[in-house]
Amino acid sequence: MTAEAPAVHETAEEVVGPILRKARAALAAYENHDQARVDEAVTALAWSIYKPEHASLLAELAVEDTGLGNVESKVIKNTRKTFGTLRDLLRARTVGVIEEDPTRGLVKYGKPVGVVAAVCPSTNPAATPVNKAMMALKGGNAVVIAPSPAGYATTARTVDLMRAELAKAGFPEDLVQILPAPVSKETTQALMAGSDLAVVTGSQDNVRRAMASGTVAIGVGAGNVPVIVDESADLDDAAEKITASKIFDNATSCSSENAVILLDAVYEDAIAALERQGGHRASAEEKEKILSGLWVNGKLNRRAIARDMAVLAETLDLSDAARAARYVLVEDDRPGKDRPLSDEKLSLVLTVYRARDFDDAIRLVREILEVKGRGHSCGVHTADMEHARRLAAATEVVRVLVNQAHTFGNGGAFNNAMPFTLSMGGGTWAKNSISENLNWRHFINITHLVTTIPEDKPSEEALFGAYWAKYGK
Repeated sequence: MTAEAPAVHETAEEVVGPILRKARAALAAYENHDQARVDEAVTALAWSIYKPEHASLLAELAVEDTGLGNVESKVIKNTRKTFGTLRDLLRARTVGVIEEDPTRGLVKYGKPVGVVAAVCPSTNPAATPVNKAMMALKGGNAVVIAPSPAGYATTARTVDLMRAELAKAGFPEDLVQILPAPVSKETTQALMAGSDLAVVTGSQDNVRRAMASGTVAIGVGAGNVPVIVDESADLDDAAEKITASKIFDNATSCSSENAVILLDAVYEDAIAALERQGGHRASAEEKEKILSGLWVNGKLNRRAIARDMAVLAETLDLSDAARAARYVLVEDDRPGKDRPLSDEKLSLVLTVYRARDFDDAIRLVREILEVKGRGHSCGVHTADMEHARRLAAATEVVRVLVNQAHTFGNGGAFNNAMPFTLSMGGGTWAKNSISENLNWRHFINITHLVTTIPEDKPSEEALFGAYWAKYGK
């Protein structure tokens, strides 16, 4: 379904109205009372992008369409994220009776929320639409994708593939639709206003607009991940993981490391380990070129972000050594609103800070997150779990990863307990309604069947006794 362009002079509501009507008609025909059929629909969507030739095609289209990232990484994203999400979804019950608790007299029924508006970013124009569509259909819903204009061609092809796979399995194709080109703020807003749930990944402007749409909305926060390397860490292991994570898809992920904080005791050794993994330590002259070229009029330079290192170095006029590197390390002395290097960079530029000790490292993490990324996530490479616990207790983030490549672990991994997703909530710290990874639970309503149980009423002494003894009646 490559959506047709709207007629001239149509209002946003006139463009969106027929799409929503088709979505509701498809929803009425969806066998969403049957968990087995729902799981087949979800599997159909997963196969539409996981199929090797489709994963490659969509990766190539995405890079051609947006100029962001690289094909190899996007193939991995299209397959790994989809596979992991499918694993999670097939293990869950979402329709009919989803939970029974006889001791508490409760039976829970999962029910659809309705039509989901899924706003998707240019950084993942194939993987994110499929990821959200899988979760939406798992809840028994229909979904309409509002893609980034920059990635429209890729998302339209992705939707075509999803619809074809649904039809093959005997489902209404209109369970998955896309807004017609040209996508505008007005049509996206009308879609959100006419849907039952809006799920928004992308710019914070889109998130704010969703919250103001009048529809229940789930938005996710901006990333700007700082990671500590302490004196107990395996420096080569940490450097390998940080590097693999930083260079993946040319740092387009919101979970990509934007800063590393190295403790003074291991600072030079840690820098050397990062250099062994292909990091280039920028000179003072190169630092100035990065500061003047990575930002143009206060905004990230689209000719530099998410580009291969050779292109980044050419654009910023860096040295031959930088051009031959995998990414560039730029040392700075402090974070702050007036220090662009402490902001999200969406590029193969990693800011490096020196911390006196672990308390100082935590301070730097907090200051970086105040610039951007509060609520999202941070990490630590350490052999001291007490350090990890202190970091988790002291920071206003939803996720703290320990000894992991952040890009690969933050949105779910086969060796951690996080649900697979491409959308990560940041809680109220990020003005988000969820403080976890977006998952199937956010796409269902739950009816509670409540029966009586033996009375559970403690005595006054049991509840007030300790207070009375300490403060009196």
